[in-house]
Amino acid sequence: MTNRNGTMMSVADFRVELAKAPEKLFAVAGDERLLAQLPRGNWVGGTIPYLMTDEEGGLTTRDSLMVQELLTDERAAPRIAVYDRKTVARVTEDAPTNGYTFLMMPAFSEVHLAYGKDAPHFKDLFAHPIIGWVTGIHLNDLGKEKPKVFNGKTGEVFADKALACHVSLPDAKVADVEIVNIFERSEGPDIRFETDGFGPITDCWIDGKKTNFARWLTDNAVDTKLPLIADYNGALINVSIQTVDPKAGTVSLYAPVFADRMYRLAKPMPDYVQGFRSVAASPTHDLAFACNCTLNYVYGKLDGARVGLAGPFTFGEIAYQLLNQTMVYCDVVDAGMPHQGGRYFAEQMATAH
Repeated sequence: MTNRNGTMMSVADFRVELAKAPEKLFAVAGDERLLAQLPRGNWVGGTIPYLMTDEEGGLTTRDSLMVQELLTDERAAPRIAVYDRKTVARVTEDAPTNGYTFLMMPAFSEVHLAYGKDAPHFKDLFAHPIIGWVTGIHLNDLGKEKPKVFNGKTGEVFADKALACHVSLPDAKVADVEIVNIFERSEGPDIRFETDGFGPITDCWIDGKKTNFARWLTDNAVDTKLPLIADYNGALINVSIQTVDPKAGTVSLYAPVFADRMYRLAKPMPDYVQGFRSVAASPTHDLAFACNCTLNYVYGKLDGARVGLAGPFTFGEIAYQLLNQTMVYCDVVDAGMPHQGGRYFAEQMATAH
């Protein structure tokens, strides 16, 4: 591989790579039909046709794989674990003492919903770096196919379970999870919700007044391509709107809201490309993984645009908890010189929870 941070490959090319370096651990993203052709080996995969590449920028493809090499400690083999909605809280207990957890789960599955809603309350969530993504499908296939995750070690394929690679690092290295959010909060109004979750949401409190959320969004012609944003002690967390049904008076979300948080709409984002170029610094050390959001790809018209880091466009990003409309990556740094961005985020989030 010429670039372990994200390389486009055919099935045949990846077969060669696996045979050449069987000890390495790979994360693979691509169409389900391609992943199903891969031999058993030291890899995990997830379904998605939307990719950010170094060569062609953003693209939609059913013919190529995105392959990323996950950095490991040669002396400690990574552990691959499978979780369902009842056991996913164990992901923090199973995390390595020093390293990171690479986590994938299928969109719309029960484990996806459980992780999104409950992860902020997992024991010691912010003590162990967790990075990953929610697998998806082509938007034209919604309702026809299901997102999946693949365990290359065993050949197992899941539409309802999460896969985690618990990866140890050498003592001299640490993993640092970074979030790139191109959105800023507007000046108001303040929005609070009555319960935690993805919805369907009916009523909420807007500037202290109980209001039907769907009708308020419709009556005020709110651009629902823009996320809601909560401020977690300086760490801005997006929640994207999935559907609005003013007749039924309901709103569904791509990530959960929490009743103890105050949200505001994002400021308009006229140019996603410029937005990412202005805030997306390149990692300065070894990159373990990177991904961006399918909503950014679609709403920002990023097809052919070279912005951000190579990796899949996802149905949800994982940086400790579930996120939306962000780019996330994991930087491996010297233990004595941690990158402050990710450490600051973890500290702020831990304090907020």
